[in-house]
Amino acid sequence: MQNKENSFEIKNEIIEGRNAVIEALRVGRNIDKIFIAKGETDKTLGHIASKARELGIVVADADRRKLDSMSVTKAHQGVVALVGVSEYCTVSDILEHAREKGEQPFIIVCDEVSDPRNLGAVIRSAECAGAHGVIIPKRRSAGLTAIVGKASAGAAEHMKIARVPNIPAVLKWLKNEGVWVYGAAAGGSSELWGTDFTGSCAIVIGSEGDGMGKLVRENCDFIVNIPMAGKINSLNASAAASIIMYEVLRQRRG
Repeated sequence: MQNKENSFEIKNEIIEGRNAVIEALRVGRNIDKIFIAKGETDKTLGHIASKARELGIVVADADRRKLDSMSVTKAHQGVVALVGVSEYCTVSDILEHAREKGEQPFIIVCDEVSDPRNLGAVIRSAECAGAHGVIIPKRRSAGLTAIVGKASAGAAEHMKIARVPNIPAVLKWLKNEGVWVYGAAAGGSSELWGTDFTGSCAIVIGSEGDGMGKLVRENCDFIVNIPMAGKINSLNASAAASIIMYEVLRQRRG
């Protein structure tokens, strides 16, 4: 059974039903992603998908069981929209933010971190550690939903977050802008404590299950490992991100 707090969180995160979603699009509501019943050929759902894509909103197919599990009213009519808690910026905005502060860019890149609580925790740590922005992919990633906002303890309202279609392409662009790219992975050749983060840097955090994708890893300048002393040789994505971010902060303040 859901407690009242979780029920409130879900109700304030979604808009469901065809007319409700159409109206939300019409008035410019900040929508993070729209799920539409897979295989559905209804014209109204097609109109919703087209309008959403015109506005740059991610549209994803979902089977009926997934929509049923997301629905609060149990009358979703084949469409559920996730509400965003803040607006996205561009990657250039993040670099400009660093320049305005007179600091070397410090960026966190999340490669398919799909758990919204993990993403929220990464954003919270990034804000506390002084990062200038967080980059996430449009697909196979949590977005700026109410759950992410809550898990970030409000940090999502203060952190610049860019959502991009292609992480490897962004990493190449960042490198052309003079930013060094550091991927976090077990077995990396660069030990955390011996890696220099005092220059412009982007820290790449892989997904909870598979870590960084092959192309993402290939576009990193360094692969950094966190020393382990226990019997388990891996950390939760948000925990690993926090450790690396605070090493960046320590070095920059040192």
